[in-house]
Amino acid sequence: MRNLLILIMFLIYNTVQSQVVVKHFNAEWNNSNAATWVDDLSDCDVTHVDIVKDPTVQGKYNVVVVPTIIVFNEDGEEVKRWQADLSFKIGATKKDVQEYIDELIMSSF
Repeated sequence: MRNLLILIMFLIYNTVQSQVVVKHFNAEWNNSNAATWVDDLSDCDVTHVDIVKDPTVQGKYNVVVVPTIIVFNEDGEEVKRWQADLSFKIGATKKDVQEYIDELIMSSF
């Protein structure tokens, strides 16, 4: 019964509170290195940003290499960042990012 109550509270919290946001920054010329798996992340809102189509975001978010993945907490603050290496490939995996999102959500309780 206690576990069910915790689960219900967790679901209500996620419904009432604004979501964790994941922004995936890339450029069309680098689509072959895009982290296409970000759309499969759960418990977050995912946004894709092309820094060529919207160059102001590059400076606003200090994106120095693509792809870059940034996680923002419920308050809109950046809490985690993964950046590509010199070959424009990102080392983060879906599992890495999802585990971080899960920990972030659970730390809110």
